[in-house]
Amino acid sequence: MEYRILAVGDVVAESGLEFLEAHLRAVKKLHSVDFCIVNGENASMTGLTPKQADRMLDAGADVITLGNHAFQRREICPYLDDCRYILRPANYAPQRPGRGFGVFPCRDRELAVVNLIGRCGMDFSPDNPFTKLDAIRKELGDTPLVVDIHAEATSEKLAMGYDLDGKAVAVFGTHTHVPTADAQVLPRGTGFVTDLGMTGPRDSVLGILPAQSVALFRGELTSRFEPAPGACVMQAVLFTVDGTTNRCTAAERVDIGD
Repeated sequence: MEYRILAVGDVVAESGLEFLEAHLRAVKKLHSVDFCIVNGENASMTGLTPKQADRMLDAGADVITLGNHAFQRREICPYLDDCRYILRPANYAPQRPGRGFGVFPCRDRELAVVNLIGRCGMDFSPDNPFTKLDAIRKELGDTPLVVDIHAEATSEKLAMGYDLDGKAVAVFGTHTHVPTADAQVLPRGTGFVTDLGMTGPRDSVLGILPAQSVALFRGELTSRFEPAPGACVMQAVLFTVDGTTNRCTAAERVDIGD
């Protein structure tokens, strides 16, 4: 029997969170979703609060993943230690709060979820995500695996997908907030997409007011980034998995918007 995993792109701002709350359960029901992963690190634009995390879980997320803004809101730090349903990148220094992977119930089986952060074009202080994942896989054994690789470079994310082809159920990229058109099943049966996209303001630059982004790139002084007003989108990918082989059989975009 097959099972279905929905991966939802980075939630941006209060409007993105409200859009998730309004639509996620209906999308899960429509597509018979058994497990849902939501990247939530931009709910406060940069960072996530415990209250926002609770709202995502109440909205239907089974696991929340983070990224380079994982610790931006310091009030999240105790929450990361206390709540097993939120993950920060596993290749951050081990003394950082929280955990980078976990094993969770998924209908009639268990599913392992790992959150990683890339280094190409970002920050080379975290551990190498590829070798870190090698160690995690030894600990997890044969538990079916899903990976969120939060990274800037498309090459790094695609390389992670091929490195895990046949070893993971699904690998998806987050961080750039722009959905890619390459949702696919790799040759050995791993579902992959370079970037999910985002859940947030549609008419924006990665969720923020376009004028602020333009000013930044023109070298002008800018105020603190503000979310763009107006309609929102939720961008996600649905992975269908063979329950006997734990091989992905389909990866398809599930994007909705006002």
